[in-house]
Amino acid sequence: MSTSATLDSYETADAGEAVQYRAIHTGAIIGLVLGILSVFTIVTAVNSVESCLMVIPIPLLGMFVSLRSWARIRRESELFTGRWLALAGFVLSLAFLTIGLGYSGLVYATEVPDGYERISFDRMKPSEYQERGGVTVPPEIADLAGKRVFIKGYIRPDSVAVPRGIDRFLLVRDNNQCCFGDLSKIKYYDQIDVAMKGPLRVDFSQGVYRIGGVLKIRPENVAFGASAPVFSLEADYAN
Repeated sequence: MSTSATLDSYETADAGEAVQYRAIHTGAIIGLVLGILSVFTIVTAVNSVESCLMVIPIPLLGMFVSLRSWARIRRESELFTGRWLALAGFVLSLAFLTIGLGYSGLVYATEVPDGYERISFDRMKPSEYQERGGVTVPPEIADLAGKRVFIKGYIRPDSVAVPRGIDRFLLVRDNNQCCFGDLSKIKYYDQIDVAMKGPLRVDFSQGVYRIGGVLKIRPENVAFGASAPVFSLEADYAN
């Protein structure tokens, strides 16, 4: 066999390999990763609908990236591969989104015990119009004084002396710097002083607490700052 024939055969083989090689589309990989991360829609659904909604952009982005990548791979199949990765990312994102929203909705619909009315820290905050008029407690919340209410929040760590068997603590709206930072900077409508009734006790964790009990309101305490809570709760339910 001549040298020129050998070189020609190598060049033909190399050209064939170059034609057959297809790169995995980057978008398909990203879509799959986002699909896996979409599991957080289920993890956060245990806490609240609000927490679940905060991570919904992950599966939505995963579905968008995966679908777009799948379409491009199909359109340019001679250049890219990874169609199944893109499809897996789309399916995972859609599944976790559906399950997460469904589960969070179920939790929301069933978490309030009979005889309690749901309130939230957002409802405890007066509107700008009310604040300008000197209203410190929204009327719909003021009407609930002396009644049994249900609210969710986090235990402020420095409001408890022991990690177990806690009978009194400060329930705050979130566990970010807003409510875990300097106590003097916390707004009065972002906290509730909770006193457990009878033998009822809780153990400290950084998760969400669901508390129910009789609401007490002391609007006059607004003038004394965060150290004198305006809202307090005599709790007979904790979860």
